[in-house]
Formats: sequence, structure tokens, C-alpha cells
Amino acid sequence: MNFDFSDDQKLLRDQARKFLQDKCDRSLVRSILEDSDQQYSENLWKDIAKMGWTGTAIPEEYGGLGLGMLELCVIAEELGRSLAPTPFSSSIYLFAEFIKSYGSEEQKKKYLPKIASGEFIGTFALSETNGTPRSSNIKASVNDGKLSGEKTPVNDGEVADIIIVAANSDNNANHNSLSLYLVEKDDPGLSKSSLETLDPTRPACSLNFSNVNAELIGNRGEGWSMIEDIFNRAAVLFSFEQVGGAQVSLDEAKKYSLERFAFGRQIGSFQALKHKMADMYVKIELARSNAYYGAWALSTDSNELPVAAAGARVSASDAYNYSSQENIQIHGGVGFTWEYDCHLFYRRAKLLSLNIGSTRQWKENLISNLEKRNIV
Repeated sequence: MNFDFSDDQKLLRDQARKFLQDKCDRSLVRSILEDSDQQYSENLWKDIAKMGWTGTAIPEEYGGLGLGMLELCVIAEELGRSLAPTPFSSSIYLFAEFIKSYGSEEQKKKYLPKIASGEFIGTFALSETNGTPRSSNIKASVNDGKLSGEKTPVNDGEVADIIIVAANSDNNANHNSLSLYLVEKDDPGLSKSSLETLDPTRPACSLNFSNVNAELIGNRGEGWSMIEDIFNRAAVLFSFEQVGGAQVSLDEAKKYSLERFAFGRQIGSFQALKHKMADMYVKIELARSNAYYGAWALSTDSNELPVAAAGARVSASDAYNYSSQENIQIHGGVGFTWEYDCHLFYRRAKLLSLNIGSTRQWKENLISNLEKRNIV
């Protein structure tokens, strides 16, 4: 069982890293962070689309490159390293995967070419409260093809052209009635309100639906099983983003510890800081190993994916949160200042650890899936 990437995939990684170093430096990230009128970098999004990344795992017959999920994992890690301020995850990890897996042939032909070209941005709306989203607490409903309800928070909801919404069918709020529906941004019954987030480079909003036209995706009443499937797939991709950001946090902590002197010696020579960076390294390598396992399960459609995805998600969230925090600590007082970049990674780490469910929720998923396999 080989968890390594091929030479072609490694070449893609090197090209992606070089491209993002040129097109997405920290000044670009800060420009989005400091300008409340910008939801994302439109120029970077157009450049990414021109590179074909938005169509990486979309079949050629629908306007994509027809590559695989491993290539998408490679790109995800590089996007994480660069803190790219784009709606890539919402549009590609979630929306495109829902349409690819469960959309009708008509829906695939209508939306996938526009997603692959970057013309359309898609997103997914599930949460309605501050708690853990579950089928039992979804109140949004569809009756006679009209959707009513509220979703909050919705990542990239304000810039999305098309939204997939989880709602109960025919006002029947039970586990077996949850379905998925397509809603277009121009519907007059759809209203949006911005939300403050810890990382404004990845914005969120509340969406209110009042008798909005809704088109069913997949089979009625199978919404929750579809969500679990796509979230498992997305968890692997997000874990690569998190590993990328965590690795840069460690690299920057190491660099600073070799440049900063105290008491006549590099602070990196002090045992306490060595231990901090060793702990960061161990957590990152564990997360990377789990991410590779997840990538293998994802690319082979293995029945081990639920366990692999949960393991990757938990370890990557832990690694990124820890590494971004310790990067600030190793920088000392300046690490808390606006001028240094430490807070950029801390913000992104916190956001990514919540966007498809909290670490606690994924730990529960891991335990339940292990129990099903009679491992625990």
C-alpha cells in the first residue's frame, strides 16, 4: 500500500507552490483582511481558474481536467500554505462534489462546466444554530417546491452564484425527510446578511429564504446520508489544507528562532523552544500520515474512507491549531502584533477546524465508525 504521490503529482505540487508564491503573497492576504468590501481576491480566483484547478477533479465531459482526487489533495495543501483568500473549498470541495455525486445529468451539464471554468461559485448551506448540525435540528423546509428558513453561518454565501441547501421535504421535520435543494442567488426571496468571522479572508453570512424556488438534488429523504458522504470526502481535502498551513507555521517559528538572539545566543538553542518545535513537528507528521491515508481511501473509493477521513480531520485540526498557537508563542511579544503574520495562520486554523464540523464532532464520528468495524 503506497501512500506517496507520483512524480507527476509532485511536479504539480511544485508548480502550484511556485504559482501561489508569485500570485498570493502575504500582502494580498492582508489586503483582503483589511478591506471589508472585498470578500475574496477576484484576480487570484480568475488566475486559479485559468490554471484549471477549479476543474481538477471534474470529468472532461463537463469541462474539467478529468484528473483525480489525489491531484486535488496536492492543490489543497498548497492553498493552505499560501492562505489563499478564495472560495475554492466551498465551490470545489463541497458544491462540485455534491453535483458530481448526486446531481442529475441535466444538473451536471448545467452547473459543472461553469464551476470548472470559475464562472460560477457554489457553496453549501447546512447550519441553522450555533450547535452541532444534526438532521433533528434542521428547521428549513420545502413545500410545493418553495424553500423557507434560515441558514447561518454559510461560508462564501454572499459571493455564491448557486447554493445547495439542506431542508426538510414537505414541512416534515424528521430524519427521513431531509433532502438537498439547489437555489440560485438571484431569487427575489433570498436575502443575505454579513457575519463577522475570526478570519475575514474566508467570509460567512446568514441566508434567509422566503418561498424561494428550490430544485431537488438526488433522492428525496436521503439528504443526511449524502451530506455524510460528501463531508467525508471534503474532510480529507481540508486536512491537506490544514497540514499545509501547519507546516508553514513550523517553518516560520524555526526561522525566527534562528534569527532572534537573547542572552548572546539564538533562542532556538534553548531547550524549551526545541521541545515546542519538536511537538509541532510530531503533530504535523502524524496529521500528514493520516491525510495520506485519507487520500488513498478517497482516491480508491475504499470503504475505509469514513475512518480515514475522521482520523485525518481530527489530527490535522489538532496539528494546525497547536502549531499556529506555538508559532505565536515562539515569536514572543511581537507574535501578537498585527505587523507579524502569525495571526494570519491562527485565524485560518480556527476557521478550518470548524467549517465542516468541530473537532469534537469528528472525534465522535471516528469512534462510531471504529465501533462499526469492531475495532474499539
